[in-house]
Amino acid sequence: MAPILGRAAQRAKMEGVKTPSAEALVRRVAALPAAGPLLAALGQTPGVYLVGGAVRDLLLEREPFELDLVVEADPGQVAARLGAPIHVHDRFGTASVTVDGFRYDIARARRETYARPGALPEVAPASLGEDLLRRDFTVNAAAISLGGRQPGALVAAPSALEDLDARRLRVFHDTSFVDDPTRLFRLARYASRLEFAVALHTLELARRAVRTGALATVSAPRVGTELKRLAREPDPIAALHYLGRLGLDVAIHPRFGLSDPALARRALALLGGDAQRGTLALAVASLQVPPGELSEMLDALAFDAAERDTILAAARRAGELAAALQQTRLPSEIADAVTGAGPELVAIAGALGPAGAAREWLDSIRHVRLQIDGNDLLGAGIAAGPAIGRGLRAALAAKRDGRAPGREAELAEALRAAAGNG
Repeated sequence: MAPILGRAAQRAKMEGVKTPSAEALVRRVAALPAAGPLLAALGQTPGVYLVGGAVRDLLLEREPFELDLVVEADPGQVAARLGAPIHVHDRFGTASVTVDGFRYDIARARRETYARPGALPEVAPASLGEDLLRRDFTVNAAAISLGGRQPGALVAAPSALEDLDARRLRVFHDTSFVDDPTRLFRLARYASRLEFAVALHTLELARRAVRTGALATVSAPRVGTELKRLAREPDPIAALHYLGRLGLDVAIHPRFGLSDPALARRALALLGGDAQRGTLALAVASLQVPPGELSEMLDALAFDAAERDTILAAARRAGELAAALQQTRLPSEIADAVTGAGPELVAIAGALGPAGAAREWLDSIRHVRLQIDGNDLLGAGIAAGPAIGRGLRAALAAKRDGRAPGREAELAEALRAAAGNG
């Protein structure tokens, strides 16, 4: 298990986080691609603040994932200034709007109370200072004024800048994870992505919340949403592995969890960049869950059909496919072994042992295409029917194995097989 104080926290002790001037913060905000249409529309509108993770990342001189705004007025009125269709969520005093491909979430400054553990919050308008105190972690409790008399003015809750300077994740109050257990997933995401330390008391609170069943107070689809969001992290392996440090993985299912991060990293290395990295990571974390129970779990967590099927296929077939690939010699044999398998499944099977065969299929074999098609066989006198498919399959196998390097050779192989001579 990695130490609670990680490398990022140790670097912070030497480097520190310098608080920029208001003018420098305005320049940092304006340099963001998403900030252009926002600042142009808002002008000098007072009472509008960039808030949360975006401010944290700007202070760390990183580019934010998204821009969240908090306003001291009606969020719908502010959203209307952006001149695009608005989606208003009256219950939470929020609105969202998309301009030039950029989405902005706008919330009224508010306080939150929870009727029971795990319930959605009841909200009421409040000051900006109170709004910052409801944030999940202190390092996210800062805001930058975008207009008014002091654009670029930085407002932070107590301990926010101190904890950011120390690269430390800390909650504001002891019931934080009980009130909103989805913060447990955010803790795993931030700790892995930012490489921040977790304050010892916060870590104890998180583990206690998991032990006492906090996750059971949240609906399964909300848990599923958080799990999928976690899997979309830049390093889904680190994020999923952190769930194990909290005991949160086995709270989802007793046999769910990334017990072998090295296996997952080997699979990701094989996969490359053209498939779903997060789905692959979830599939590896699901390998020990019995398939029947896994199907029920994914349905309860409201996974969509495509992602559900990919994860299930890995759990059911990865070991069997690994064994089959071990026996292959020719490219056509590799292709036959992986028939019906997606790239995530092949990558996981390869990570279990036959990496060379898996890499060959992922990198080259699956991209081999014939120059001929069924019309060429019909034109050569082959009657419509099963012989057409048999001939094309034989031609593709020959091309994969290097025996049909061009169109004429493909057609010869296809005609021989279609006629029953192959």
